[in-house]
Amino acid sequence: MSLTAGIVGLPNVGKSTLFNAITNSHVVAMNYPFATIEPNVGIVEVKDKRFDELVKIFEPKREVRATFEFTDIAGLVKGASKGEGLGNQFLGNIRNTDAIIHVVRCFEDQNIISYNGRNVDPVSDAIEVNLELILADLEVLNKRLEKVERRATLTKDKEGLLEVSAIKKIISCLQDEKMAKTADLTFDEKEKSKEFNLITSKPIIYVGNVDEKSYADPLANPYYKALEEYAKSQGEDCIPVSALIEEELADVSKEDREEYLSSIGTTLSGLDKITLASYHILGLRTFFTVGKDEVRAWTFKEGMKANECAGIIHSDFQKYFIKAEVYSYDDLLKYGSEEKVKEAGKLMTVGKDYVVNDGDILFIRSAAIKK
Repeated sequence: MSLTAGIVGLPNVGKSTLFNAITNSHVVAMNYPFATIEPNVGIVEVKDKRFDELVKIFEPKREVRATFEFTDIAGLVKGASKGEGLGNQFLGNIRNTDAIIHVVRCFEDQNIISYNGRNVDPVSDAIEVNLELILADLEVLNKRLEKVERRATLTKDKEGLLEVSAIKKIISCLQDEKMAKTADLTFDEKEKSKEFNLITSKPIIYVGNVDEKSYADPLANPYYKALEEYAKSQGEDCIPVSALIEEELADVSKEDREEYLSSIGTTLSGLDKITLASYHILGLRTFFTVGKDEVRAWTFKEGMKANECAGIIHSDFQKYFIKAEVYSYDDLLKYGSEEKVKEAGKLMTVGKDYVVNDGDILFIRSAAIKK
């Protein structure tokens, strides 16, 4: 299951430095606008303690963690919705992502060029980016409305009228400088609006890029605190990260990284928190397949059934699904081995309609699997 989050923000707020840390890929991170011209894509492993425990128990020949894709997109400028800066190219790249990681500068540094000449003002910066996204969606919807309204009104087509109703409600919301996802839509209108692929319908995680001294206690940083309050007012998550420190941590050993994180009272880096938050807002969960040959983590959408999860492993497994054997990670940890889980009666045989839970361990029985 391929899902991606786009990293966005004004120029020179630390997006590409953060991306370097996420993927350890060292893309260009120069101190001037548009240093990132083409979107850079990186795949990162999802940190999951359950996976580590499964590896200890099964000692497999191969380990495959769940992954998540991040895309670093060129810095946005005022007027992007009208083609300024990289304009439509930038906005088009955002439309291709599932979620938005909105990086905002929350520290002072005279050596960093501010493209708009403004002092550090994270809330104003966040609003500036959001307004461009709102204007871009308004343009898309106004064009769409022109195409569908006349035809729907004349033909009284039910689907067409539903679309017109959804568009008008969202346009009204955007004109009030509110995100499309806050529009008061009926269930059917919400389903219809998914076809519009609106940027402002996507979930957002605000990332406050703080300096090193604020890393351990970000709420003592007034810039970050203001951004967090703004994010909460929008119903969104906010995560503090020091992009420079994260980039440095990406280059050190696992032991040194853990020692540093422990010294500031945490086990997760800012990047780990971003990945986990991205999982959460997209409703993503993890199931596992285990054995001596391989332990693998698989990403699925909350609410998916056993046969659908089988299809994530291989499309034929869903097509020729027979049944699945399932037990929970928690039960495995409690009883200590797969054999003892069976003895305790905690292993279930389920059909295609079984709703898979986060942390389930599955063994798929399918006619597509050669005996």
